[in-house]
Amino acid sequence: NGQEIGYREFMQSYERAVEQYKEQFGGQMPDKFLESIRLKEQVLDQLVQRTLLLQGAEEIGLRVSKEAIQRKIQAMEVFAPGGRFDESLYRTVLERNHLSAKTFESGLRDDLLTQQADEMIGAFAELPASEVEQWVDYLDQEIKLAYVQFSADKYRTQVQVTPEALDAWYGGHQQQYKSAPQVKLSYLGFAFADEAKPELVSDEAIRSLYQDRLSQYHTPEQRRARHILLKVDEGAAAEVKAAKRASAEQILAQLRQGADFAALAKQHSEDSSKERGGDLGFFRSGQMVAPFEQSAFSLKKGEISDIVTSPFGYHIIKLEEIRPAATRSLEEVVGSIRKELAQKQGQADAFKKASTTYEEIIRAGSLAKFSEQGKLPIQQTDFFAQDNPPKTGMAADSAFMQAAFALRKGELSSIVETATGYAIIFADDTKEPAIPPLDAVRSKVVADFTQEKSNELARIAAEASLKKALETNAWPEGVEKKEADYVKRSGAAPAVPDALRRDAFGRLGRGVFPEQVLAEGDSYALYQILDVRKGKSDIDAAKREAIKVQLQAGQEKMLLAAILGQLRKEAKIWTNAKMLQ
Repeated sequence: NGQEIGYREFMQSYERAVEQYKEQFGGQMPDKFLESIRLKEQVLDQLVQRTLLLQGAEEIGLRVSKEAIQRKIQAMEVFAPGGRFDESLYRTVLERNHLSAKTFESGLRDDLLTQQADEMIGAFAELPASEVEQWVDYLDQEIKLAYVQFSADKYRTQVQVTPEALDAWYGGHQQQYKSAPQVKLSYLGFAFADEAKPELVSDEAIRSLYQDRLSQYHTPEQRRARHILLKVDEGAAAEVKAAKRASAEQILAQLRQGADFAALAKQHSEDSSKERGGDLGFFRSGQMVAPFEQSAFSLKKGEISDIVTSPFGYHIIKLEEIRPAATRSLEEVVGSIRKELAQKQGQADAFKKASTTYEEIIRAGSLAKFSEQGKLPIQQTDFFAQDNPPKTGMAADSAFMQAAFALRKGELSSIVETATGYAIIFADDTKEPAIPPLDAVRSKVVADFTQEKSNELARIAAEASLKKALETNAWPEGVEKKEADYVKRSGAAPAVPDALRRDAFGRLGRGVFPEQVLAEGDSYALYQILDVRKGKSDIDAAKREAIKVQLQAGQEKMLLAAILGQLRKEAKIWTNAKMLQ
């Protein structure tokens, strides 16, 4: 519809989605996974839907005020450690993420506008009362089962481990015993800490950095106040506002007559601070909404304000304490500045030393010839795999490991930066992944072979029993079955394995025995449905309301999907396909 979704916005959304999947997979995603789920297309579709929803919201007149954006930001935990908004932290976090306040707040506005549109659309979704009752009946349904489990452990003694069988099995499973690549290294380390020399940092450099950062060492005036808040929504009816204000005036009158502020706050305030007698702790300019802040910073210690109106409602404020502005002296911070400058200089000196050494290695022709000069000690490792690195030293660093395993035998790395210093790495030798001879892993192969074969025997026995049960509609002779009490679809049922319960409820009306045995760990099971009944309801009013909320959310989601589908059908959308390649 003429509104562009830029490539940068697309890539930022795509990268966020990729990071979420990486977290789910523990950092290692399956090969070609993102392509298989068409993640780029998914992200684009979400951005298109969001844009259409925003356009629709604006078209019908929905708006987000600056005050609403401000309240949202002040409520974000990342900007409010300890529950108090910190404007300097807000600016720092945005800078760290390469965001301007304008860009961030514009995105937040879109989020709030989308939320408004979702809520407005959801208000039109209707949930028939009969549907709630149907779900209650569905959840109250109970079944009684008899079942039998064929555990692999019972068949372990029947497994025959012959040399011929083991050789044949190993031949088909060799890849799972393949060793990981290994490397043997020589390397030089240039630790930052070794080069950091605090005693060499000049007083002049310390004074200069102190002056540059003077604003960081300055703490503006802070005030500690209590308040009593009577909440009123901005869109509340005039009579509601009048009633709340009248209540606030009554409370203020009591305070003017000497009533205890903390006690009245505990009794009347509608803010989370009421349990602390309305105590808000210390805050500085920029942390509170403007009307509250203007009043709090105009009071003298011990004074009580008139009624203050803010977007949150009506406040009565008492100023408890004033902490004057202060600047930390050079003497107070000289130690931390000296340490910081020493670390920076140490990092620079370590790199300079590493660069000079690298040039000398190149001139010498090899790391081995350089070592003959005896200028620096060379560290060495034995063979190790990437998932089992040396436990100590620079070699345990992830950047070091990545560089080391990128080398071929006889190759010298460039200068590698690690978390604690720089390194120059030489691959003395490498071991390619290899399939070990059977004798080297015999005990593990025997254990794996026995486990697989005992599983097979358990499955065969379970399938044979199920076949007879289906043919005769009764349990075969000799089967030791367990009979459990009635269970519901959800909730605690320790006497019945969950896999059996889920399958049985899914098969109601289609026969008393399952169509196939159910695998659960190292055992196989089959069951018989003995009875089905409507159980005694344990769904109280709170659970019923939770079901209603869940079903209502489903209705709202369906309605939103239908509206988005219609908006998309009517929209003019053009996509640059090259951007998705």
